[in-house]
Amino acid sequence: MHDINAIRKNPEAFDQNWGRRTLSPQTPEILRLDEERRAVQTEMQALLQRRNEASKEVGEIKKSGGDAAALMAEVASLKDKTAELEQREATLSESLTQHLSSLPNMLDPEVPEGADENDNVEIRVHGEPKKHAAGPVDHVVIGENLGMMDFDTAAKMSGARFVMMYSGLARLERALAQFMLDTHTQDHGYTEVSPPLMVRDQTMYGTGQLPKFAEDQFRTTRGDWLIPTAEVPLTNIVADSIIEEETLPRRYTAFTPCFRQEAGAAGKDTKGMIRQHQFYKVEMVSIVKPEDSAAEHERMTACAETILKKLGLAFRTIILCAGDIGFGARRTYDIEVWLPGQERYREISSCSNCGDFQARRMKARSRVKGEKETYFVHTLNGSGLAVGRTLIAVLENYYDPTDGGVFVPDVLKPYMGGLTKILPLKA
Repeated sequence: MHDINAIRKNPEAFDQNWGRRTLSPQTPEILRLDEERRAVQTEMQALLQRRNEASKEVGEIKKSGGDAAALMAEVASLKDKTAELEQREATLSESLTQHLSSLPNMLDPEVPEGADENDNVEIRVHGEPKKHAAGPVDHVVIGENLGMMDFDTAAKMSGARFVMMYSGLARLERALAQFMLDTHTQDHGYTEVSPPLMVRDQTMYGTGQLPKFAEDQFRTTRGDWLIPTAEVPLTNIVADSIIEEETLPRRYTAFTPCFRQEAGAAGKDTKGMIRQHQFYKVEMVSIVKPEDSAAEHERMTACAETILKKLGLAFRTIILCAGDIGFGARRTYDIEVWLPGQERYREISSCSNCGDFQARRMKARSRVKGEKETYFVHTLNGSGLAVGRTLIAVLENYYDPTDGGVFVPDVLKPYMGGLTKILPLKA
């Protein structure tokens, strides 16, 4: 959501910024709706004032025993006209809100220019990409040869883009999530939350999933939405509230299933676990003062990178260009882990600074204790990490072609009961 007052003052700045996302000028229509709405409000106020005056005059005439029929007719007419204007004002306000709600966040000046993912800019690389002497083997082959990854049975139950895992792989997935949570809560200062997995329209609207991305979401028969990420409930913890500044920053983390239609990903990553309708993720969310959000963005990204460093996985961090950045983000870093099975880097975390974009939609404010003046907080979110994709990375990087097994990374051994290697199940 955007500040209409700011758009009135400098519409060119908004159109120029949205133009970096290849949007045509939006402010002419916004200002037209706003001007018409304000004109209706002005007319409505004038009618209400005249109606009040006429009503008072009716009372005075009746007290003196005079004939107030003409004035009473005028009052009735003014009432009807006012009702019509109220309806018109409501329609214009809804149109303006819908228009503003459909427009993306303003980009940070440091976001590089570019049309798509090919124009994203690499800012750092960690570790040496691994290649197996026998050639690339992807996670599907590894998991199925272990006898612990089953796409066929999952498809019979639920359709495409689902998987079932057994034994060592099921435990490894759980171990990864627990390791991530422990790291973020014990080392990085995040508060663990177990949030609802179904939320209302307003909750999805607050973080920007609605109305623009409704087709990408799953909805229940009673009208609730299955969360596409824990960002939605975690960020909305501060919705419709005024937070005392002394309690900031607030940092939350959660391990949840995530549900996505993947409506816009037809034909992409149809094989394996890269892109599924249901997957697990450990999410990080920060609520901070505006002046602290840039530093918090760097901190959050470093927290996500730490997980990969501890797992011994090679990765690179990139800044997304104007044509590839998400709807609600001002600035985004993507972390891409090296997958030997694909011999390429693939996204495993996206850390975004949303500025006050979500806070405006959620009506989330802060203030200094004892003062009346409030301001919109800044919100940030990031994957810490996508558990399924991290599992893929572990399988492909720690695969042992000599026996088809997978070594367990050192940091995960305490969560695996001391197991050092996952071996194929015996037939």
